[in-house]
Amino acid sequence: MTDLKKAPIEKVVRPIQKFIQQEKSGGLVLGISVIIALLLANSPWYNDYHHFFEHNIGFLFDGKTYLQYSIHHWINDGLMSIFFFVIGLELKREIVAGELSNPRKAMLPIVAAIGGMLIPAMIYIILNPKKEVQSGWGIPMATDIAFALGVLYLLGNRIPLSLKIFLTALAIVDDLGAVLVIALFYTSDISIMNLAIGLIFLLAMYMGNKMGVRSVLFYALLGIGGVWTAFLLSGVHATIASVLAAFTIPADVKIKEDVFIARIKNHLNQFAEADSNDSPTLTNKQLHILEQVSIDTEHAIPPLQRLEHVMHPFVTFLIIPIFALANAGVPFLDIDIKQILSNNIALGVALGLLIGKVVGVVGFTWLCVKIRIASFPQGMNLQNLFGLGLLASIGFTMSLFISQLAFIDEAFRVQAKIGIFVASTIGGVLGYLVLSRQHKEENKN
Repeated sequence: MTDLKKAPIEKVVRPIQKFIQQEKSGGLVLGISVIIALLLANSPWYNDYHHFFEHNIGFLFDGKTYLQYSIHHWINDGLMSIFFFVIGLELKREIVAGELSNPRKAMLPIVAAIGGMLIPAMIYIILNPKKEVQSGWGIPMATDIAFALGVLYLLGNRIPLSLKIFLTALAIVDDLGAVLVIALFYTSDISIMNLAIGLIFLLAMYMGNKMGVRSVLFYALLGIGGVWTAFLLSGVHATIASVLAAFTIPADVKIKEDVFIARIKNHLNQFAEADSNDSPTLTNKQLHILEQVSIDTEHAIPPLQRLEHVMHPFVTFLIIPIFALANAGVPFLDIDIKQILSNNIALGVALGLLIGKVVGVVGFTWLCVKIRIASFPQGMNLQNLFGLGLLASIGFTMSLFISQLAFIDEAFRVQAKIGIFVASTIGGVLGYLVLSRQHKEENKN
C-alpha cells in the first residue's frame, strides 16, 4: 500500500496542524498573547493600542444604527460568547457521557471545584469589605482551563492520566460556577421583553432538538440571530445565552456504532467492485458511494461533538488570544503604588487565587476522601493534589473576563489584573515544580 500523495502546501500546513493538535499549544499561544499585550501597554504605542479597542462598530439600516458597541465590547460580549458556547458544549458532553455522567466519579472534582470557588471568594471579601470594591469577589473564583492544562501537559506522560482527567473535570465545573456567578451577580438592568424573546428562541431550539433537527445552520440562525441578540439587549450577559444555547444542541447519534460499521463495510465493498475510469476523477457511481459514506459518517457523529471538534481550535487559537490582547494590557510603568495600597483589590485577588484555590481544592478534596464520600483516583495523593491545586490558581482568561464585569473604574480593573498576573504566574510555576519533583521522587523509589 502506497502513502497518500503529498502536495507541496502540506510542508507548510502539516507542522501547523501538528502544533494545534498538541494539548499544551493553547496555553502557549495564550501566554504569548498576554506578553504581547503587556509589551504594547508599556511601549510608546500605548495610546494607539488603547484607543484602537475604543472604536465603535455597529449596523446601519435605513439611516439608523443598531448594536453599536466598541471593539472591546464586541470582543467581550461577542467573541467570548463563542468561547462560552464551546464551554457549554463541553459541559453537556461531560454530563451526558463524560466524567460528570457518573455521580460517584464526578463527586470528587465537583467538591474540589466548589471548595476552589468558595474559599477564594471568602478571602477576597474578608480583605475587601467595602462596598465599592467588594464586587470583585468573583474574580479569584475562576480557573483558566487552557493555561492550567497547558502547564500540566508540559509534563507529558510523567503525569498519571487520572490527574489530567481530574483537573479537566474540576475546571469544567469551575467554568459552570463562573457562568452561574455571571448570570446571577454580574448582570445590569434586565429588559423582561427582550429576555422573553430570547427564551422563546431558546425553546424553539429545544423543540428542534426533540423533533430530530440536526442541521447546524438551524441552531446557528436561532442561536445567534435570536437567543444571543435578545440576551445582549436584555441586560443579561450575552455569554449566558451561549451556554444555554449549547445545551440545546443534540448529543445523540442517528446511526448506532454497529449499524455504522456494517454500512461502511458495505460501501467499501461497493466502491471496490465499482468500475473505475482510470483517471484522477471518479465515476458517478463511485461519487455516489462516497457521498453515502459522508452522510452515514455525519449521522454517526453527534452534532454536539461535531461542533465542539470544529470550534475548539478556533476558540483556542483565535478568540482567546484576541481576548487576551484586548484585556491583558496593564501599563506597569504608570502604576501608582499608593493607589494600589489604598485598597486590597490586588491583594484579595492574588491571595484568593494562590491561597484560596489551593486550600479550597486540596482541603475539600481531602475532607471528601476522609469522610469516605469518594476516594482518590488511581495515582493521586496529597502531594500531586497540592500541585493540581496550584495549577487551579491560574485564572487568566476567566478572571480577566469577570474583572471587566465587576468594576467600572479602570483603576480597579488594573489592580485586579495585577493580582491575577502575580497569582497565576506563581501558581503555574510552583504547580509545575511540585508535580515534576514528585515524579522524580517516585522514579528514585
